[in-house]
Amino acid sequence: MNKLDAIKRKIKYRSEYRGIKEMDLLLGSFVKKYINIFDYNELLSLYEILEKDDDVIFKWYTAKKENINIPKNKVSDTLKKFKLK
Repeated sequence: MNKLDAIKRKIKYRSEYRGIKEMDLLLGSFVKKYINIFDYNELLSLYEILEKDDDVIFKWYTAKKENINIPKNKVSDTLKKFKLK
């Protein structure tokens, strides 16, 4: 297994088994849509976001709290704009 496959497996698991069902749905759907589009560095950025607690990601995503330590980059911008259908 190469580096790319390993990080993808970690991301898939981390996005679907969060602890809060709403975050499982949101992040799992986001990952399914973008995991094969992002390059390796973008996948690392995504993994960094997924390592945050659910409440931190939720508050950032819903804009209920500013200045949360979520890096601003292509991946975070794409996630912020992502909506479940």
